[in-house]
Amino acid sequence: MTIASTLLLISTLVGLATSLYFRVWTLMLVSPLIAVFTAIVLQSDGFAFATGAPIVVACLAFSQLAYLVGALLSAEADGSVVEEIDGVPGGHREHQIRRQKK
Repeated sequence: MTIASTLLLISTLVGLATSLYFRVWTLMLVSPLIAVFTAIVLQSDGFAFATGAPIVVACLAFSQLAYLVGALLSAEADGSVVEEIDGVPGGHREHQIRRQKK
């Protein structure tokens, strides 16, 4: 059980680190890497498919939940995923842009 809790902790830390340094699109690259790494470690430790698959799913869920928590607690919470998706500026835009000299 130690290996499973270690993998959960590692995937949580990877999800949190990803949220602090990268955008949400990075999860498409990080999630498969977490799944493959977790499956390799569990297979080498002798876990069967029936016991290893739920651990892989839990690692992916913990990683994505940690990403969500990190993104919400980040200092750049105003520049969130919503701005990235729809392209509409957030609340931190400059209102008096016409008054500036070019």
